[in-house]
Amino acid sequence: MAQSLDKSGNPAPAPATARSNAPALDSPAVQAARVDLAACFRMAARLGMHEGICNHFSAMVPDYDDLFLVNPYGRAFAEVTASSLLVCDFHGAVVAGDGVPEATAFYIHARLHKMLPRARAAFHTHMPYATALTMTEGEPLIFAGQSALKFYGRTVVDNDYNGLALDEREGDRIASAAGDADIVFMKHHGVMVLANGIAEAWDDLYYLERACQVQVLAMSTGRPIVPVDPAVAAATHRQMRDEDTTSARLHLDSIKRQLDAQEPDYRR
Repeated sequence: MAQSLDKSGNPAPAPATARSNAPALDSPAVQAARVDLAACFRMAARLGMHEGICNHFSAMVPDYDDLFLVNPYGRAFAEVTASSLLVCDFHGAVVAGDGVPEATAFYIHARLHKMLPRARAAFHTHMPYATALTMTEGEPLIFAGQSALKFYGRTVVDNDYNGLALDEREGDRIASAAGDADIVFMKHHGVMVLANGIAEAWDDLYYLERACQVQVLAMSTGRPIVPVDPAVAAATHRQMRDEDTTSARLHLDSIKRQLDAQEPDYRR
């Protein structure tokens, strides 16, 4: 039975859209995406990048432009499995899976994916170091460490914190604030990573938190932070971007090997 969210974020019945000529939702490509996304949840939990049963990762279903995978409300990242992920449409209907997404997950991610087709994956966390920097004055990320240069020219700050995203207007506002950026520092809130695929989103999420962690450590010394020369920063960024897709895929593959050895049930 398909389910949808009402305006309070509660489940309500809703019919799934008929898709007589649509690709199968149990195709090898969809299953591979489920496994990749589940691996990201599990490793994020291991690295302390989660927060209770909050935070959400989503990815567009392969071969679809109007369906996305997202974690069900009530499961911590460490509990997510490939089969537990929901398939939702942009109207709030759960097309496949048991449960419903958290209301804020739906209203943010559905609107991001709809308004920004380039964002095939959208990872939102309150990971501690990046979130800490959203609480400070000025630009959150200083381009002073090499890992930070991966994000040179790719970030934006959403300064208009409005509380929980419980309607489409807030999701639309966040999507508009993102613009062409891949990394959105959400003031007083957390971060959103947007990417063309799951592997790229994971790679950015991981290195973003590492860059923010190193910056917080540098700030704790009380000594001034010295940014990299902008020309060098831009050139280094281009070098990194040339390798990003291959590197991101290898990064995710390494995570799956670790999980296969230690907690293989993520594939279930």
